[in-house]
Amino acid sequence: MTSIDQIIDDFAFLDDWEDRYRYVIELGKALPDLPEDKRTAENKVNGCASQVWLVTHRGEGADPVLTFEGDSDAHIVRGLVAIVLAAYSGKTASQIATSDVFEVFNRLGLVENLSSQRANGLRSMVKRIRDEAQALTAA
Repeated sequence: MTSIDQIIDDFAFLDDWEDRYRYVIELGKALPDLPEDKRTAENKVNGCASQVWLVTHRGEGADPVLTFEGDSDAHIVRGLVAIVLAAYSGKTASQIATSDVFEVFNRLGLVENLSSQRANGLRSMVKRIRDEAQALTAA
């Protein structure tokens, strides 16, 4: 999976939004397919116009490392899933709970260049991941 730092660097080289959208779609194509048995109502993210599934895997310990799998039925949204996973996967619950990934999205210009439905879906994905991380840090 592409790192969030690599994505930020790649975005810096792309001048127009058509190229950036193509890159987001390419990130989505590189995302491993989510197996059908994980495409459940429990893993579905509410608040997304497209279908989006997120699966959380937690490590051991008081502040577990979380990794994520995700998928969507829409090309651009699948790319957004890839960016969200790059930003959060492999971090501890406390790092996720206290980080503001929208700072990164704003640097990329993502939020203002997405349709309102896609931006809301992006917020829903982030909220779901952060809520899970905060629940683990509170436990």
